Amino acid sequence: MKEKYIKYIHSDLYRYTTEISKKLIFKNLLINPGFKYMYAHRKYNYYKEKNIKLVMYFYKFILYRYRIKYLFEISSKATIGKGFYIGHIGPIIINPNAILGDNINISSGVTIGQQNRGIKKGSPIIGSNVFIGANSVIVGNVIIGNNVLIAPCSYVNFDVPDNSIVVGNPGKIKRDLNATYGYIGSILKD
Repeated sequence: MKEKYIKYIHSDLYRYTTEISKKLIFKNLLINPGFKYMYAHRKYNYYKEKNIKLVMYFYKFILYRYRIKYLFEISSKATIGKGFYIGHIGPIIINPNAILGDNINISSGVTIGQQNRGIKKGSPIIGSNVFIGANSVIVGNVIIGNNVLIAPCSYVNFDVPDNSIVVGNPGKIKRDLNATYGYIGSILKD
């Protein structure tokens, strides 16, 4: 279990630095808000799983402080894969029931939320290697495939197949095998 969380932290760090070392972890904990937040998120979930309450509550407090400071409202209950990259400081909202795959790039102003009624009632499931542009909204019980680029200011309340680009409000799908080329970089291989 510990190895899983270490791998997740290393994958997150690698997305920012293309290297892994204790020195880089320490440096990024000082200067990088996105990495700092996800480090605390990973630690909180590790200690919660291990049922070590004192340390878990410490990291919960840290997450609360970062939430206020950086405007990241990323639920500690959300399932987030390895290699999570936050591009810029700014409001980011991720619903507790959302599931995000590996190597996700997320920009400021993004909302990944639930829909409370209708045929798409629920929260999104997002595949791996997905770029989510600034001020985009993904809502409802939708499935976003792998290798998908969601352009800035897009509204997505429908399923998106693999290898696609979504543009606009309402979103329009354009198929592209290289949808995230140049957008998803520095992926740590298993």
